[in-house]
Amino acid sequence: MHPILRNILAIVAGLIIGSMVNMGLIMISGSIIPPPNGADVTTTEGLKASMHLFEPRHFIFPFLAHALGTLVGAWIAALIAGRRKMRFAMVIGIFFLVGGIANVVMLPSPVWYTILDLVAAYIPMAYIGGKLAGK
Repeated sequence: MHPILRNILAIVAGLIIGSMVNMGLIMISGSIIPPPNGADVTTTEGLKASMHLFEPRHFIFPFLAHALGTLVGAWIAALIAGRRKMRFAMVIGIFFLVGGIANVVMLPSPVWYTILDLVAAYIPMAYIGGKLAGK
C-alpha cells in the first residue's frame, strides 16, 4: 500500500475505532453507575441542568471513555502508520484533546474534573498508545 494512503488510513481508523471505544464506554456507564435521581442525561440541555447533582463517582466513566478511547485510537493509528508511528499516535491524541476541549466548553463540569480530563486523558494516553504499538 502506498505510504500516504496507509498514513491516511491510520488516522481515519484511529479516530473511528477510538471514538467507538469512547462511545461504547459512555453508553454502558449509566448501567454500571446510575445517574443521579432527577438527572436527564439523554440531552445536552438535561446534562447542563443537572450537572450540579453529579458526584465524583459519576465522572469515572467519562474519564475512562476519554482516556481509553484515545489510547486505543492512538495505538491503532501507530500500528497502521508506515513510519513515524509516535507522530500518528500523537495526532490522534490532539484530535481527541480538541474534542475534549469542545466538550468542556459545551458541557460545564467541575474544575477538578476538567483539569484531570484535559491533562491526563488525551496526550499521555496517546503517548502510551504510541509506545505500545512500537514494541
